[in-house]
Amino acid sequence: MQKVAWSITEISQATGLSIGFLRNDVRNGRLPVKKFGRRVLVLQIDLQDYLQEGSCGKRDESNVA
Repeated sequence: MQKVAWSITEISQATGLSIGFLRNDVRNGRLPVKKFGRRVLVLQIDLQDYLQEGSCGKRDESNVA
Protein backbone atom coordinates (compact mmCIF):
# COMPACT_ATOMS: atom_id res chain seq x y z
CA MET A 1 0.00 0.00 0.00
CA GLN A 2 1.29 3.46 -0.94
CA LYS A 3 1.83 6.03 1.80
CA VAL A 4 -0.83 8.78 1.74
CA ALA A 5 0.35 11.00 4.63
CA TRP A 6 3.59 11.82 6.44
CA SER A 7 4.48 13.11 9.90
CA ILE A 8 6.80 16.12 10.21
CA THR A 9 9.49 13.79 11.60
CA GLU A 10 9.18 11.44 8.63
CA ILE A 11 9.43 14.36 6.19
CA SER A 12 12.50 15.64 8.02
CA GLN A 13 14.20 12.24 7.84
CA ALA A 14 13.32 11.74 4.16
CA THR A 15 14.35 15.22 2.97
CA GLY A 16 17.07 16.35 5.36
CA LEU A 17 15.07 19.47 6.26
CA SER A 18 15.05 20.21 9.99
CA ILE A 19 11.92 19.70 12.05
CA GLY A 20 12.10 23.34 13.16
CA PHE A 21 12.25 24.54 9.55
CA LEU A 22 9.25 22.40 8.59
CA ARG A 23 7.24 23.51 11.64
CA ASN A 24 7.96 27.12 10.77
CA ASP A 25 6.62 26.56 7.25
CA VAL A 26 3.51 24.91 8.75
CA ARG A 27 3.02 27.94 11.04
CA ASN A 28 3.39 30.33 8.11
CA GLY A 29 0.96 28.37 5.92
CA ARG A 30 3.53 27.23 3.37
CA LEU A 31 3.18 23.54 4.28
CA PRO A 32 -0.46 22.49 4.73
CA VAL A 33 -1.25 19.93 7.43
CA LYS A 34 -4.22 17.91 8.65
CA LYS A 35 -4.69 17.42 12.39
CA PHE A 36 -6.09 14.27 13.96
CA GLY A 37 -6.16 14.93 17.69
CA ARG A 38 -2.54 15.68 18.56
CA ARG A 39 -1.27 14.00 15.40
CA VAL A 40 -0.19 16.33 12.59
CA LEU A 41 0.08 14.84 9.11
CA VAL A 42 0.95 16.16 5.66
CA LEU A 43 -0.91 14.58 2.77
CA GLN A 44 1.30 13.10 0.04
CA ILE A 45 -0.14 15.44 -2.60
CA ASP A 46 0.53 18.51 -0.41
CA LEU A 47 4.08 17.29 0.29
CA GLN A 48 4.74 16.86 -3.44
CA ASP A 49 3.49 20.40 -4.14
CA TYR A 50 5.57 21.82 -1.27
CA LEU A 51 8.76 20.09 -2.42
CA GLN A 52 8.19 21.12 -6.03
CA GLU A 53 7.55 24.79 -5.18
CA GLY A 54 10.06 25.09 -2.35
CA SER A 55 9.58 27.00 0.87
CA CYS A 56 9.39 30.36 -0.88
CA GLY A 57 7.22 29.07 -3.74
CA LYS A 58 3.88 30.34 -2.48
CA ARG A 59 3.86 34.11 -2.78
CA ASP A 60 1.13 36.63 -2.38
CA GLU A 61 0.22 37.34 -6.01
CA SER A 62 -1.69 40.49 -5.06
CA ASN A 63 1.62 42.28 -4.43
CA VAL A 64 3.12 41.35 -7.80
CA ALA A 65 3.19 44.27 -10.26
